[in-house]
Amino acid sequence: MEKPKKLRVALLSSPGLGHLIPVIELGKCLVADHGFEATVFVLPLQASRAEAEIIKSAMTPKLLDIVELPPPDLSASGLSPDATMTMRLVVMMREARPAFRSALEAMEDRPDLLIVDMFGAEYLCIGDELGIPKYVFVPSNAWFLALFIYSPALDKEVKGEYVDRTEPLEIPGCKPLRPEDVVDSMLDRSDQQYHEYVQRAGGIPTGDGILLNVWEDLQAETLTALRNEEFLGRVVNGPVYTAGPLTRPVRPAGLGKELLEWLDKQPSESVMFVSFGSGGTMSAEQQVELAWGLELSQQRFIWVLRRPTVKALDGSFFDVGKGDADDEVLSFLPSGFTAHTRGIGFILPSWASQVEILSHPSVGGFLSHCGWNSTLESIVNGVPMIAWPLYAEQRLNATLLTEEIGVAVRPKVLPSKKIVGREEIEKLVRTIMVEKEGHTLRDRVRDLKSSAQKAMARGGSSYESLCKMKEDCQMRIHQIKKAH
Repeated sequence: MEKPKKLRVALLSSPGLGHLIPVIELGKCLVADHGFEATVFVLPLQASRAEAEIIKSAMTPKLLDIVELPPPDLSASGLSPDATMTMRLVVMMREARPAFRSALEAMEDRPDLLIVDMFGAEYLCIGDELGIPKYVFVPSNAWFLALFIYSPALDKEVKGEYVDRTEPLEIPGCKPLRPEDVVDSMLDRSDQQYHEYVQRAGGIPTGDGILLNVWEDLQAETLTALRNEEFLGRVVNGPVYTAGPLTRPVRPAGLGKELLEWLDKQPSESVMFVSFGSGGTMSAEQQVELAWGLELSQQRFIWVLRRPTVKALDGSFFDVGKGDADDEVLSFLPSGFTAHTRGIGFILPSWASQVEILSHPSVGGFLSHCGWNSTLESIVNGVPMIAWPLYAEQRLNATLLTEEIGVAVRPKVLPSKKIVGREEIEKLVRTIMVEKEGHTLRDRVRDLKSSAQKAMARGGSSYESLCKMKEDCQMRIHQIKKAH
């Protein structure tokens, strides 16, 4: 008997590791666990060595095809040189649409469904043109999705700037959001990126469903609100599938020999890992305070150190992994810091194999910018966090991790607004590594690690959710064919 034809999915990722990694991992999951064939279309950042490595490693074992779209010409787009990271992403995605259309047409086997990430909402109409089901993958959490999907309604309801409000923003069925926790795109309502954000949010419900990088137990109440017609279900206008946690697998030889030997010598759960993700940077003054805080804590640490910035806090987004010279990076540290911390601290210039470090048994804490990839990598390795939000939706994530999920502590001030002093940093590090509160957080994150493993295993909630998505998709294909 002839085998049923496998469904071929075309996935589109916008630039940046925060989007690329989960899109590739979703593709691999659909192929390995759910019998799809997959082609991932990526819009690579030419300067990003880290991104090139992720693309290369995804090719082995060859579970899916990866097609790199040509970089769009932005010269005629009217994009100003000092445009925000978000605006640059929006314009890059818009300008790449003709190239994506051509690449789809050039495929030997036409795709049966289309999955775009949240910066690709404008691409959903291509699914209609091809007569195939189309979905949006939001590589973040359910609270972020709730705010995103509800922002067109907030745009009509709320007068003035969100950040000037004294009352929290009410989102039906969800925990209210403090005004200072809104995403970057909502900080200035007169800015073009705000209008783009609201427009993008309005496009999400035109798809046939939304996939999220979470699992049911992590955010049960918010997921219920997204599916309930009385709350956000009527806005979402389709099913919400949980696909997570989708994280990059550990590579056996991912750590350099020197770092691995150093880590192997350290006691279990004794090292604080300090890293601000693929794009995060900080001021010279804050870097000095962080150095002092780490030294005063007397705890072991690994610090991914970048040159300080005077501009945006997402200053490395478009050139992650480019690399700074060791001496240049070290010159920004307080005098005597490297000598005082020799043996207990390990400095990595510019970039590190994060998953491999977090999965090492010696690592017991993570001072993180709270990007969603980093958050999930920390949880699936059972590592509690110090939340240090910098940009995008990271303030919202930090509040979620400290107040709802219960796996992190955070500074009293927002690091994106004020300098966090050395004494407070020392206290935060010691809270995670030696205090009783740290043990409580560690127990909680271990429980979540176990619940995440169950969710992804056969019969688990995320596995079953993607089975349901496949069934719904097949039904939708049948409906579209019938209608034609």
